[in-house]
Amino acid sequence: MGKPTGFLDYERVEATAVSPKERIKNFNEFHTPLSEDEQRKQSSRCMDCGVPFCQSGMTIKGMTSGCPLNNLIPEWNDLLYTGNWEQAYHRLHKTSNFPEFTSRVCPALCEKACTCGLNGKAVCTKENEMAIIEHAYAKGYAKANPPKVRTKKRIAVVGSGPAGLAVADQLNQRGHSVTVYERADRIGGLLRYGIPNMKLEKHIIDRKLDIMKEEGIEFVTNANVGENIKAKKLMADYDAVVLACGAANPRDINAPGRDANGIYFAVDFLTATTKSLLDSGLKDGRYISAKDKNVIVIGGGDTGNDCVGTCIRHGCKSVTQLEMMPKAPDERAENNPWPQWPLVCKTDYGQEEAIAVFGHDPRIYTTTVKEFKKDKKGNLTSVVTVKLESKTDEKTGRRMMVPVEGTEAELPCELVLIAAGFLGSQKYVTDAFGVELTERTNVKTAADGFETSVPGVFTAGDMHTGQSLVVKAIRQGRDCARAVDYYLMGYTNL
Repeated sequence: MGKPTGFLDYERVEATAVSPKERIKNFNEFHTPLSEDEQRKQSSRCMDCGVPFCQSGMTIKGMTSGCPLNNLIPEWNDLLYTGNWEQAYHRLHKTSNFPEFTSRVCPALCEKACTCGLNGKAVCTKENEMAIIEHAYAKGYAKANPPKVRTKKRIAVVGSGPAGLAVADQLNQRGHSVTVYERADRIGGLLRYGIPNMKLEKHIIDRKLDIMKEEGIEFVTNANVGENIKAKKLMADYDAVVLACGAANPRDINAPGRDANGIYFAVDFLTATTKSLLDSGLKDGRYISAKDKNVIVIGGGDTGNDCVGTCIRHGCKSVTQLEMMPKAPDERAENNPWPQWPLVCKTDYGQEEAIAVFGHDPRIYTTTVKEFKKDKKGNLTSVVTVKLESKTDEKTGRRMMVPVEGTEAELPCELVLIAAGFLGSQKYVTDAFGVELTERTNVKTAADGFETSVPGVFTAGDMHTGQSLVVKAIRQGRDCARAVDYYLMGYTNL
């Protein structure tokens, strides 16, 4: 390493965030990058630990530890420290198709497994990654590099989320001709409409798409495969088809009054806001507004937090976030040691903003909705909540969260957003291709494989594994591309 004592000489310094009350005035990203000099100091904290858990991507107790892409983190941290920006970019791009996305939306599994974090603060690897990719764009390193030879093999990729884009990028670089079909009006899938601008401004996606188009990838929007585009035609026209349509079935809340007006799935709420923002800066009014409403978000994950932040930007009257599980500890428990993923309480940007605006954390733990109440016109007026406790099911032996009688409470509410996760692939797509499914309605393949029960049809991403992270979807896409290449060519160098 360029500076063996960097982790001793320098404290961790992160990019400065705009204050909560200021940043809620718009939907822009809100972190100010470090200076080049400070960024190089931060990269010098990478300690040449010998066994870089940061890039391991292994599974410990069912949780991922380290980067699923196996990014060469110590290498490009060192190159960044020594000022070799171009080489750092090439080492980063060797394993990661979209560092401009992951450096913004990934929960930084690398940092949670950082050896430096065992007895101190982890290296700010995620910010180093962003510094490298943004510098590459600024200096022209991250430019189009079309393949010099084409194989005359044609692949259709259905879905343009992170998995679909990764498949397309890999197969195109191999020399195959790739067409990506997207049912929405814009390319990006989850990246475009599932993640708010505050985390990923959409010009960042467009910047990369322009490069992919220049490299030869074709994109077709408003193409709903299984409806206005026939699956049989794709299978006939292309040498292989990849299904990367995500886990698009939102988990519902079945409680009395569910049919009340004012109850929406989080994905529909976030999609409508982003589309209106892109179309008109929210001036067209074609979105689900939280303005002057008491909002309840059901679900405590990233999507729930995104709903909180978006509602505050709309100008909601109040926002409450219900979480089924107990509050996680503030520090690692003894049975959750490094380098496992830390099961600790995280206060994200939306919750920070709620605290700043309303004076308290919006989260209520071990609580769910028992009933939705509505007026004579069918409009939502309030919700009845109930506390939950953990009990063991006598038949299955599984731990379950069950209601505690007598703990009901009523909260005023005109808007409910259900952010309770997703349940698998959409039936009309899988039926159209005739692929077999698992019991969880994910598309079935052989263990560690990507080809479906239909020859020449492959799958990747959340549609294959169930709901997961952007960085894991990209890894799925890369691995699927390798399987497709082998299927088409009889060997692969991907």
